[in-house]
Amino acid sequence: MAASGTQSELRLVVLGPIKPGNRTAVCSILGLEESQRDAEAQECTKHRGEAAGRQVVVVSSPAWYASACSPDERRTHISSLIASSSPGPHAFLLCVPVNEPARDESMALDALAKLFGPAAVSQHTVILFTHTEELGEDETLEQYVVTWRKDLRQLVERCGDRYHTLESGGGGAAEEGRAVEELLEKVEQAVKESGGNHLSCPLYREAEDRVRQLQTEIIRQRSANSSASDSQQEVTEQEMEAVREEAERSTGDFDLNLDDIFPSDDKSVSPSSAPPSLLRGLWEKLVGWVRWLPSLVRVEALFGALVGLFVGGTMGGTVGATVGSVATEVSRRKTEKTK
Repeated sequence: MAASGTQSELRLVVLGPIKPGNRTAVCSILGLEESQRDAEAQECTKHRGEAAGRQVVVVSSPAWYASACSPDERRTHISSLIASSSPGPHAFLLCVPVNEPARDESMALDALAKLFGPAAVSQHTVILFTHTEELGEDETLEQYVVTWRKDLRQLVERCGDRYHTLESGGGGAAEEGRAVEELLEKVEQAVKESGGNHLSCPLYREAEDRVRQLQTEIIRQRSANSSASDSQQEVTEQEMEAVREEAERSTGDFDLNLDDIFPSDDKSVSPSSAPPSLLRGLWEKLVGWVRWLPSLVRVEALFGALVGLFVGGTMGGTVGATVGSVATEVSRRKTEKTK
């Protein structure tokens, strides 16, 4: 039984919130029009097609690792992701906006390592940067990450220094096509370095067993309901794929011990436990202040430290370090302009 597609098929899992940057990633890889995807989808979706001469399956998953996601939603999203990408993805593509702090994305890597093993991060994850239009005109993505964003640099290092962007900067279809081809080449290189196989672990082996069992049951049930002559007909590859996807959707939730990965949130009110929307708004305001207050350019590090103290917790350290970097960059650019 052809349970999981051809051997040459690349399975990719795009992780990230359902928003334009990540929808564009999926559409770019498979050459889909935006109208072909449900812009309001809040569940895992699966697309199959051809990209740069390769057969590709792209599973798009919501940001179940975000603190705003409820435990029940998180379990459902992860279970759906596992079933849809069984018997295991060749790569996770973690969407990371360059204009926001990377706290949730760091938690995502922690969760992937605990769910699927350390190799899921070190060998099978590529950081996919979005919103790169926010960078300066003469600033490359590499320069920005290496020089000014320690939090983003740490994400890349954890993923074996693999990162990419599909945003062509208005370069047109040809440049977008090259960006997709380069991404798939990086995925294939990562697969080669990991031994030439997709990610495999107990969860994915359990998922594949479930899917195959359900696939067999669905085919038997349909054969029993059909006429004798119809039941003797061979099942086509397209029919097998459709039955498999039906089986994937019917696997139900897996027995996941998520409490150790996502401890229950402390309901007490404190700066470190503020809602993500509040922290994101604070981030945007702070960046705006840095841009408009040149008097702070000589106290960049102090400013960043004060921000970190105000926000508090692990999040405070990340935001403080990043705001300090932004202030330093403002100082550098203003100095260059006055020369």
